[in-house]
Amino acid sequence: MPEAVNYIVFSIPVFFLLIGIEILIDKSKKTGHYRLNDAISNINAGITEQVTGAFLKVFVVGIYIWLFDNYKLTEINATPLTWVLLFVGVDFFYYWFHRLAHEINVLWGGHVVHHQSEDYNLSVALRQGAFQKFGSFLFYLPLALLGFNPIMFIVVSQIQTLYQFWIHTKTINLLPAPIEFVFNTPSHHRVHHGRNPKYIDKNHGGTLIIWDRLFGSFQREEEAVVYGITKPLRTWNPLRVQLDFWKDLWIDLSKTNKFSDKLKLLFLPPGWFPNELGGPQIPPAITPEHNQKFNTTIPLRLNYYIFVQFVIILGITSYFLFSFDKFDLISGIIFMIVILYSVTAIGMLLEANRKAYLVELGRFVVTGGFYLFLVNNGLINDENGIGLVALFAYSILSLLIFIPMRKTFAV
Repeated sequence: MPEAVNYIVFSIPVFFLLIGIEILIDKSKKTGHYRLNDAISNINAGITEQVTGAFLKVFVVGIYIWLFDNYKLTEINATPLTWVLLFVGVDFFYYWFHRLAHEINVLWGGHVVHHQSEDYNLSVALRQGAFQKFGSFLFYLPLALLGFNPIMFIVVSQIQTLYQFWIHTKTINLLPAPIEFVFNTPSHHRVHHGRNPKYIDKNHGGTLIIWDRLFGSFQREEEAVVYGITKPLRTWNPLRVQLDFWKDLWIDLSKTNKFSDKLKLLFLPPGWFPNELGGPQIPPAITPEHNQKFNTTIPLRLNYYIFVQFVIILGITSYFLFSFDKFDLISGIIFMIVILYSVTAIGMLLEANRKAYLVELGRFVVTGGFYLFLVNNGLINDENGIGLVALFAYSILSLLIFIPMRKTFAV
C-alpha cells in the first residue's frame, strides 16, 4: 500500500468545529435546521462507514494499484497540469458513479444512506453508506489504466470528497453567478437531496456542476426542498440505516418469480417493481407543509445522557481511526465491533427502544472487557492502572445516572 496522508481523518476536528459553528447560528436564529437525534444518526452512519472503510480501503485501493502496476498504458508524471487533469478526471468519473447510483438499484443500496436524513445541515455530509465503496471504486479504474499514480489519485479523490462537506448547508444561499455556473454549491446540492418530484435524480456533480449542465441532469433550486427519500427510514439505529435497504431488496427478490425480473430489480432504477409486486411506483408529490418528519420524543435528561456518551464514543472512534495502523487485524476487527455496538446502543436509546436498556448496560461490560484486552495485548500502556480506575469511575457514574431512567424503556 502506498503511504498517503489520510486527509479525511485529519479533517475530522475541522468538521466538528464547523458543525458546532452552524449549530450556534441555528440556535441564535432559531431556524430549526438541527435536531439532536437526526444529527447523531448522521454522524453514527459516518462512524460506521469510516471504521468499516478502514479495512475496505486495502481492497479498493489495492485493485487500483494492481491495474496501475500491471496494465497502465503510460506513466503520467506529477506536474501542475497533470494534477489539474487528474482532478477533472476524478470529478468526471464521480459524476457518472453518482448519477448511476441513483439510476441503478443495486448501486443505490450503497448510496441511499446519504439521502435518508430529513434535515439538511453539515452533519448530513458525514452520513455515508458503508457499502458504497464496492460500487464507486470501479468507476475510477480508467485513471489507473491511463497511468495516474496511486498516490496522486488518493490525494485528489480525498480533496474532491472534502470539497463536498461545506455544500451540505442551508446557512449559505446563492453565491455569485460565475461560481454557481461552474461549481457545485449549497443551492445545487440542496436540490440533489430533495424528494420533490422535480428534484429527484438531479445535480450529481461533486465539485463541478458543469457535468450536470452538459449531460442534462441539472435543476435550479426553485421551490422549497423536502429532504429525504421517497420511502422514509423510520429509525435512528445505525445498523438498520446501513442494512434496511438490502433487507427489503432481498424480500423483493425472494417474492419475484422470473429470473429476468430479478435482474431488473437489481439493475433498473429504484422504484421499479415487477407486476407481481405492484409494478413501477411513482413517488407522490409532497410539500414541506405536508411533510411529517420521523421523530422520537425522550426525556430531556436522557438526551443529555446520550449526548455525553456519544461524545465519549466519538473520541474513542477518533483514536481508532488515527491509530489504525498500530492494530493487528484481529485487534482492529474487535475494536470495530465494539464501536459498532456502541453507536447501535446510542441509536436504540434515541428511540427508547425496549431492548435499549439492556443493550446499554451490556455496553459497559463490553467496553470494560475490551479495555482489558487492549492492556493485556500491549496496545495500551496502563502500568499504574490509572486508565482502568478512570474507566471504572466513568462506568459507575454513568450507570448511577442511567439506571434510574429504567421506566423510560418500559422494561
